[in-house]
Amino acid sequence: MSTTVAGPLLLTQRRIWIIYSSLIAGMLVSSLDQTIVSTAMPTIVGHLGGVEHQLWITTAYLLATTIVMPIYGKFGDVFGRRRLFLAAIAIFTLASVGCAFATSFWAFVIFRAIQGLGGGGLMILAQAIIADIVPAKDRGKYIGPIGAVFGLSTIGGPLLGGLFVDHLTWRWAFYINIPIGVATFVIALLALTLPNKTAVARLDVRGVAFLSAATTCLIFFTNFGGDASHGWAAPATWLWAAGLVAAVAGFVITERTAADPIIPLSLFRNRVFVNATAIGLMIGLGMYAALGFLPTFLQMSSGTSAAGSGLLLAPMMVGLLATSIYSGLRISRTGNYRPFPILGTLIAAAALVAMTTLTATTPLWLICVFVFVFGAGLGLVMQVVVLVAQNAVAPGQIGTATSTTNYFREIGGSLGTAVFGTIFTTRLTGNLTHVFTGAGDSASSAATSTATLSPQTLRQLPESVRHGVVAAYADALAPVFWYLLPFLGLAFLFALVLKRIPLSGVAGMIARGEAVGGPDAEELEALHRATRRKTTTPVDQASERNQLPGHSNRADPTSLPR
Repeated sequence: MSTTVAGPLLLTQRRIWIIYSSLIAGMLVSSLDQTIVSTAMPTIVGHLGGVEHQLWITTAYLLATTIVMPIYGKFGDVFGRRRLFLAAIAIFTLASVGCAFATSFWAFVIFRAIQGLGGGGLMILAQAIIADIVPAKDRGKYIGPIGAVFGLSTIGGPLLGGLFVDHLTWRWAFYINIPIGVATFVIALLALTLPNKTAVARLDVRGVAFLSAATTCLIFFTNFGGDASHGWAAPATWLWAAGLVAAVAGFVITERTAADPIIPLSLFRNRVFVNATAIGLMIGLGMYAALGFLPTFLQMSSGTSAAGSGLLLAPMMVGLLATSIYSGLRISRTGNYRPFPILGTLIAAAALVAMTTLTATTPLWLICVFVFVFGAGLGLVMQVVVLVAQNAVAPGQIGTATSTTNYFREIGGSLGTAVFGTIFTTRLTGNLTHVFTGAGDSASSAATSTATLSPQTLRQLPESVRHGVVAAYADALAPVFWYLLPFLGLAFLFALVLKRIPLSGVAGMIARGEAVGGPDAEELEALHRATRRKTTTPVDQASERNQLPGHSNRADPTSLPR
């Protein structure tokens, strides 16, 4: 892949922090949306009449996010990341408007999918841009603020979602995205000064199409298989499986011959990259499956309000934030990343074992301990494996490596949510139907009650029925955590064989010749400011520049983008 760029950028420390601030804003709006919906979901599906299909709300967002990740990563390497970042914010914000005004369940699902098309770009491009401007050996220090963003969103998101449900309406979970999205777009428009590029190699359109088809077929195969109305024996289920096989075969053949493949197959000959990506896949599978339905469990099984269930997730992010900051600082000081994924997978697995004991009578303080430990384990793994993958590839593949690692983590999340969410939903639907028929409802009436059940409806039911519903939720979810443990065990094994390689001391843009950094950048920045203040002639300005040591290897500051 070859590209042309407008010219080198001056990566002064001031510019790095300005760019970094705009990235933090973009990551905040994306991560806040994923968490704010979690506590509002029971109310949303009850209001729109889709309890038995609530899995699609999470799956639609994850599927869309997963499909676009490699596209954003590769196209960012080819065209530059600034315009793509702005486009992602715009898509996300407009889709939030659609979600806020949706009047039917399936319209809401469609707008959630469109949100995913924007949200996936925000996360991938932010991580890739950080790798562009900060060397791998120093990048650990920047994990702390990123962890703080996730901590703020995961604490504030469920809390806000709960408050909106309890005191306003669930639609405010999406109204809030609109002003935040607009503000983020303006910040990025003004602060995200990055060079644009022009591709000269032919775009891998067929690779994008085959990869998108394979991802879609995979998710639909698992959804159809676990859906009671289809099942694993249904012909439609195996048609999706056949489509998956065909799409994967087409993708591999295409990538072997493409001039500039969307995901170069050579990446999978890189042992460090493969190990880091495999860890992310397993962690994503366990993490999204556990977190996707935990707030629902807290609301319905423990009788906690929507706002209360959001607060109960705060300890998880406290644990994640603490270990994320600690691991980032230690990696920057020592250059050794190997111990953290090993320890993190063990801690997360221990938390899942503890969560299998959850019942409607489990004390809330003990639930807080469980989720704190789970978050602490995730904090030692999530950002570290992205750093390892970025460091293992050439500077020109930073965006592709970042998106590929996140892609497989999201594949894990989609599979985890689909498979284990299906197990939960199937068990829950059967349990609730049994509860309502046992209370004297007809089969059709029980089905309607199950489809429209919400926390508000639960509080209006007779005590005996309410107790049966609480038990139904506890019996449906708690055993699912056992199914997640083998995958964290695999993540632990991959972490054990993860090879340590030296962390790069050069930022991606500097390595690619797109920027000037360090003392040279600071010196040229000072000279540029001085020349703008003076009214000297071009000859005098050239004379001043020639007095700088090593000037022959520097770019002309008057031609550098400001």
